[in-house]
Amino acid sequence: MQSAGFAGPVLNSVSQNRKRQAGPFTPGSLTTQGRVCLPRPAAARDFRDWAPAPAGPRKRAPGKEESEREMAGNLLKTSSLTVRKKLLHQMGVSLYNTSHGFHEEELKKKLQQFPGGSVDLQKEDSGIGILTLNNPSKMNAFSGVMMLQLLERVIELENWTEGKGLIVRGAGNTFSSGSDLNAVKALATPEDGLVLCMFMQNTLTRLMRLPLISVALIQGRALGGGAEVTTACDFRLMTAESEIRFVHKDMGIIPSWGGATRLSKIIGSRQALKVLSGALKLDSKKALDIGMAEEILQFTDETECLREAREWLTQFTRGPPEVIRALKTCVSSGKELCFEEALQIEKDLVGRVWGGPANKEAIARKGKFNK
Repeated sequence: MQSAGFAGPVLNSVSQNRKRQAGPFTPGSLTTQGRVCLPRPAAARDFRDWAPAPAGPRKRAPGKEESEREMAGNLLKTSSLTVRKKLLHQMGVSLYNTSHGFHEEELKKKLQQFPGGSVDLQKEDSGIGILTLNNPSKMNAFSGVMMLQLLERVIELENWTEGKGLIVRGAGNTFSSGSDLNAVKALATPEDGLVLCMFMQNTLTRLMRLPLISVALIQGRALGGGAEVTTACDFRLMTAESEIRFVHKDMGIIPSWGGATRLSKIIGSRQALKVLSGALKLDSKKALDIGMAEEILQFTDETECLREAREWLTQFTRGPPEVIRALKTCVSSGKELCFEEALQIEKDLVGRVWGGPANKEAIARKGKFNK
C-alpha cells in the first residue's frame, strides 16, 4: 500500500505566525483565508484607539477631528481595495510568501524527487476542460510531481480565456486517495508539513477561484487529500457506489489543503464538524442529503459517467465565455468578500459585459424572456 488518505503534516504554529505578522488589530479589517471582512466608513471613529498615541496633549482646531477620522477611514478603505483586487481581479496571486516562511522554489525541488502519475488537462471546443488525476496504480494518490503538475494545470486554466467549465476526475474509476506515502514520509517534519500545506492551499484556492464553473466527478473513493480536492470545486457529482471520506483524524492530523475551511462553507459548520471529527464515510445518498453532492449519476462506467457529467455541466455553461466567467467571479466575490466589497466587484464586472457583443445581440433578438 503506497498511498495515504491524508494531505500531510500540519504545524500548529500557523496561528502563531499569523499573530506575529498581523500586528495590532485594526477595526473592520480582519482578514482570514476564506473571507475578507473589509472596513466600513463607520470604523474610522475607532482609528485613534489603535493608532500610536501622541507624545503629549494637543489641541485640535474645530473640524480637525472629523477630518482626521475621514482620513483614517479613507486610508483603511484604500488598503482594503488593494486586498480585494488581489483576491479576485488578479488571478494567480499567492496566499503566502517568504514572510510566512514559504519558500516555494525550495519545496518544488523536493517534490520533484517523487515522480509517478500525472495530472492531465484536455480543453474542449465547447469551453469545458477535463482535468484528470492519473495515477491509477495508487488510487490516483498525489505524488510530488503530480502536486507540481496540478499547479501547472491550474495556471494553464487561468490563462484559458475561452474556458467556461471544468470537470475534475480521477482515472480508473476512482477519484483520489490523497497523498502518496513516499512523499509524505520524506516530508515528515512539522516545517516540511507547513510548507506543503501552504503550497497546496495556494494551488487549490487558485483552482476554486478560477472563472470556470467546476464540478468534481467522483467515482470510487475520494479520501483525505482527495476529499479536500473535491471541496475546491463548485459542485460534486457522485456515482451510486462512490464515497467521500475525510480520514485525517484517524491519521493524527487535520485537513491541510484548505478542505476543512471549504467544507464548512459547503455544508455548514455543524455538519462539517460531524464529518471531520467522526471521519464519516459519506456515501452518495448521505452526501446528497447533507448538501455535499448535487446529484447521483445513473452510470458507473468511466466513459458514460464522464458523458453524463459533461451534459450536466453544459446546462450551466451555455452562453458567451465572458458572461459565464463574469457570473462565476461575481458569485465567488459574494462568497469570499464582505457585502459592500462584493457589490463593487459586481459593479466592475457589469462594466465588462454591458454593451458588449453578447448584450447587443440579445437586445437585437428582443428575446429577453424567450428561449
